[in-house]
Amino acid sequence: MSCDELLESLKGALAELDESRVDSLTAKALEQGCSPHEVVERGLRPGMQEVGFRFERGEYFLPELMISAEIFNAVMQRYILPVLTKEQSGEYKGRVVIGTVRGDIHDIGKNLVAVMLRIDGFEVIDLGVDVSPERFVEAVREYRPDIVGMSALLTTTMLEMRNVIEALRAAGLRDSVKVIVGGAPVTLEFAREIGADAYARDAVEAVTVCRELVKGKRKV
Repeated sequence: MSCDELLESLKGALAELDESRVDSLTAKALEQGCSPHEVVERGLRPGMQEVGFRFERGEYFLPELMISAEIFNAVMQRYILPVLTKEQSGEYKGRVVIGTVRGDIHDIGKNLVAVMLRIDGFEVIDLGVDVSPERFVEAVREYRPDIVGMSALLTTTMLEMRNVIEALRAAGLRDSVKVIVGGAPVTLEFAREIGADAYARDAVEAVTVCRELVKGKRKV
């Protein structure tokens, strides 16, 4: 099988919660020369997105979400992170507060971004999931980050990103941080509409964008 075929199969296996097949396909894709980033962004992440879509449609429920997260985390720990860690940068690049917005409990994408930012030299304060605008404001006051990162997987919760930005503005903190947003339903246009500083399509791009943000070279 080609790399493209393996990654498409990997996506399907994760969507079907087939743990043994996800494990074997991940190993095979890496052996065949697919990069860790490709495995994540074209296989594992789309598979998790499909699980999320099935949850929204009422085809999957909370137990299926938890199983998919366990499968994802297992292959990340076993295959992906050991390779990425070898590429770790020792240079400190800045501090990022990150969280999934209020009403949303999806954390796979956020967790992946946090891991890759840490590997790249960022200090990451992970607020977890279902984070209120008030908690983001508290975290900015407490940690004084360079960047605030927000994630959402549902179209109904992505609107909370605007509320966070408005809360930061009301608290007089908006100009002290850069704001980056991302997640399956989020677009560049939406990021511009709500007044974010940047948007990233995936974890790899998020790292690049955050590097540019701390250097003052990025604007949506």
